[in-house]
Amino acid sequence: MTGYGVATAEFTHGALSLEVKSVNSRFLDITFRMNDEMRALEPILRELITASVSRGKVEMRLGYARDSAARTARPLAVNAMAVQRLAAAADEIRRLLPGVRALATREILEWPGVLEDASLAPDALRAAALTLARDALAEFRASREREGGKLKAMLVERVAAIEAWVRRIEPLLPQIVAEHHARLAARLRDALGAADDERVRQEVALFGIRIDVAEELSRLHAHLGEVSRVLEAGGVSGKRLDFLMQELHREANTLGSKSVSPEVSGYAMEIKILIEQMREQVQNIE
Repeated sequence: MTGYGVATAEFTHGALSLEVKSVNSRFLDITFRMNDEMRALEPILRELITASVSRGKVEMRLGYARDSAARTARPLAVNAMAVQRLAAAADEIRRLLPGVRALATREILEWPGVLEDASLAPDALRAAALTLARDALAEFRASREREGGKLKAMLVERVAAIEAWVRRIEPLLPQIVAEHHARLAARLRDALGAADDERVRQEVALFGIRIDVAEELSRLHAHLGEVSRVLEAGGVSGKRLDFLMQELHREANTLGSKSVSPEVSGYAMEIKILIEQMREQVQNIE
């Protein structure tokens, strides 16, 4: 399902913001957009997302926007550990390629992670980011729950509509079967002769078995009841509903293929249209 959540925190020289949003997807796909200094938070942020979401293409953006006045006045600090790692890597490259020139000071300063903003305490910034992630995910879940409520109402409406079509078909079956038995028996007697009544009865019985859709209607009732139960129970139900849509579609197809009545064929088509509408929406449910 789609969802959206955002949270911000104010600091002395700027604001930290975290945004999480999702679009429909059958599986869980998580992407992050954040500065390099925040990359260490990615594993724990991923855990927070997976604890809240099981389906959807989720994107989380985390960024720090500095005040315009603070951009030039902010104190900077050199990350000595990052410089040492960079120097060790440069020494190893010069050992392998003796002709390579040494790094210039500007190149070192421009390397990601070498310069740190001393006005931002890394621990405080990361703690604030985790708090924002929890707040944004709470808003994100609330937006998905609102959408889920609307999808549930639509599915309940479609289930009721399919049940109504099935109830229209059921009382028609005895008359349809009897009429086709009579017509088939008449044609067989013409073809086989009146003396072969036993063969006529056998052929009529086999035909009756082929066009009997009582079992399909019974399974439609059962699957629709299970859909209603799953919707009422709530929780993570997208994959279960997806399976039930496949089963409903299979029974509706069989109902249409067995039909010997234009009226029942039309009703079966209406049922298939409703099932397809449900299946499209079920793909979006977590």
